[in-house]
Amino acid sequence: MQEENNISEFKANDQTIIKNKELSIWEALIPVIALVGMLAYNIYVFGDDALSGSNQFVLLLGAAVAAIVGFKNKVSYKRMLEEVAENVKSTTGALLILLMVGSLAGTWLISGIIPTMIYYGLQILNPTIFLVACVIICAIISIATGSSWTTSATVGIALIGIGETLGISTGMTAGAVLSGAYFGDKMSPLSDTTNLAPAMAGGELFSHIKYMALTTIPTIVVTLIIFAIIGLNLDTTGTPQIDDKLAAIDGAFTISPWLFIVPIIVIIMIVKKTPPLIALLIGSLLGAAAALIAQPDIVAKIAEADSLTFQSAYKGIMNALTVDTSVVTTSTELNELFTAGGMKGMLGTIWLIICAMVFGGVMDGIGALSRITDALLKMATSVFGLFASTVASCLALNLTASDQYLALVVPGKMFKKAYEDKGLAPENLSRTLEDSGTVTSVLIPWNTCGAYHSKVLFGEAGVTSYIPYVFFSILSPFTTLIFAAFKIKIKQLTTKTA
Repeated sequence: MQEENNISEFKANDQTIIKNKELSIWEALIPVIALVGMLAYNIYVFGDDALSGSNQFVLLLGAAVAAIVGFKNKVSYKRMLEEVAENVKSTTGALLILLMVGSLAGTWLISGIIPTMIYYGLQILNPTIFLVACVIICAIISIATGSSWTTSATVGIALIGIGETLGISTGMTAGAVLSGAYFGDKMSPLSDTTNLAPAMAGGELFSHIKYMALTTIPTIVVTLIIFAIIGLNLDTTGTPQIDDKLAAIDGAFTISPWLFIVPIIVIIMIVKKTPPLIALLIGSLLGAAAALIAQPDIVAKIAEADSLTFQSAYKGIMNALTVDTSVVTTSTELNELFTAGGMKGMLGTIWLIICAMVFGGVMDGIGALSRITDALLKMATSVFGLFASTVASCLALNLTASDQYLALVVPGKMFKKAYEDKGLAPENLSRTLEDSGTVTSVLIPWNTCGAYHSKVLFGEAGVTSYIPYVFFSILSPFTTLIFAAFKIKIKQLTTKTA
């Protein structure tokens, strides 16, 4: 098309990266500045309710600003829409996983699986060691599964419940859960981002993991120390009185260690490389079967029936899978905890992700994302400057493109040659991509990762309350910059061409 002679594009790991030679850096930044300003004011007005709908519309307004910039630079409406469609398409798996997580939470509640986890967890964990234990448990599960999302949706939900009953801030517990989950996600060879980063940098998987451990292990150690200090200074009065809560759980549910079979099966499936969507679907169905066996009275009550028949069983299970359900106990605290939204409860997050992908798609379609990255690259006049520009680029893309994968793909492709030109091995780039792109996505409420985890762990409220406590994600970019500044373990290319 004649009107788009200024546009060029290339493929990187099935992602299209678009360049627009007529777009200036200031024009590329206009939608970003507008979006950040609108989101800041919107959050000021609505607080935690901003994700109920207003943030979503602000993202669409940001996309409209980007589209205006695009029209000014001769980018067609068709091209922008095509990029939006590609972006939304790339989140299909994530959206389906969200629906399955909603259904899994519903059946795991009425089956007594989550209450059983909380019941036994209350007797094992105490406030002093709880946060450290959360980090370690979630790190192990995430390494085994390669998925912070699955860890958050299974073990994370149970730990949030235990933390609430121990009187520990939900934000603190979520911060510990996500710190462990993202450590495991980074270090697991099963993780998609752990495979994507070296692919973009031109490195090798296990060499990348080994080199990444140099910054990741010190960061998780510092994280554990911080949580240990917090645990020692928690404002608790002796041993928590949990007898009433244990009695409330025992009175409402049939508690049995046999119920752990279901989550164990799901974890084994994912370790065996079963696609998460399939594993979560099977986990939801197994939870439904466990509910019929262990909690028939609860299933009948959810179906508003006097007894369990085939029809009431079907209605009760379908309600748990798809809509709001709750189980009433003698504890008001537990009544708030023992609620689930099913697939319906995830629709708000899906709405947010789609709107974020609209903004990211238009920004990509007009060439703004690559223009911002190119500008950062030009600022890198030293080795430290190169690392700092990579970190800034990853953070900027997590903020603007709202997608963890784009935050790895775009800087990875753009910075690869610059690292080679300075004689730096690809492990430097892949490690920096993970230290700044993978882990910080969870800190952005409108990023797919931030939206997912805040919804899974908090429901409708408390969207931003965990962010100050995800110490692993906060510290990781600083760790990689400290290594670069003091030239610690900066691997050089040994080939003659370097």
